[in-house]
Amino acid sequence: MIAFVLLLVTATFHPAHPTVGDPITLDFHQQPVVIDPSPQFEIVSRKGSTVVLRTFLPRPFAVSGRAGNQIFRNLEVPVRSVLEPHDNMTPAPLRPPRAERYPRMPFVVLGVAALVAAAAWWLVLVLARRAAAAAAPRPVVPPAERFRAAVIALRDHPNTPRRWARLADALRQYLAETSGVPRDLTTTEVMVRSPSPAVAEILRQGDLEKFSPWGARAGDFAALANRALELVPRDEEAVAA
Repeated sequence: MIAFVLLLVTATFHPAHPTVGDPITLDFHQQPVVIDPSPQFEIVSRKGSTVVLRTFLPRPFAVSGRAGNQIFRNLEVPVRSVLEPHDNMTPAPLRPPRAERYPRMPFVVLGVAALVAAAAWWLVLVLARRAAAAAAPRPVVPPAERFRAAVIALRDHPNTPRRWARLADALRQYLAETSGVPRDLTTTEVMVRSPSPAVAEILRQGDLEKFSPWGARAGDFAALANRALELVPRDEEAVAA
């Protein structure tokens, strides 16, 4: 920071060695200042005793004006050029532009978006097919056909767990659908409505397997299953066949 005195006017300015284009701050030490306009510089700002100037001429310039009650003339502000001495102003040789890598990220983003869209469409298609399959009407299987299929499956697979109980449940379901015998009736109540020895034996064996700690009595399951098949009337057998 440099200070100078002209008559009774004292001012400092910084930077100490300004160059072309630098903002140069002049401080007149608490004295309100008014700077005369000049084509050699431009006034950037002015506030109280401080004024900021700037020039684009590579040489010192003079400032005149009033600081407080004192008039000052030709207050010199040094400005140096950013160029080297005797610079011939020839531009430096330009380097060829550096080749940039071809951008891959947009293609990666597009690829990921395409995969997400394809997966979403595939999921929509699968869900639509499942919904259509669930909404499609299923063929109604007659009670006699379902009963025969259940009995034959139990008869032909001896290793099926709880075969007696399953056979009794299938019989109760068949009687409920064909004879109006509710499924929640006891075995005695069912026998009143369907007085058949085969029905009684199947239901008793099922009750023993469900509720007795000793399980069902020993018996010929295949023979009793064939007797259960005989409970289906002939016309229903023809329809089921």
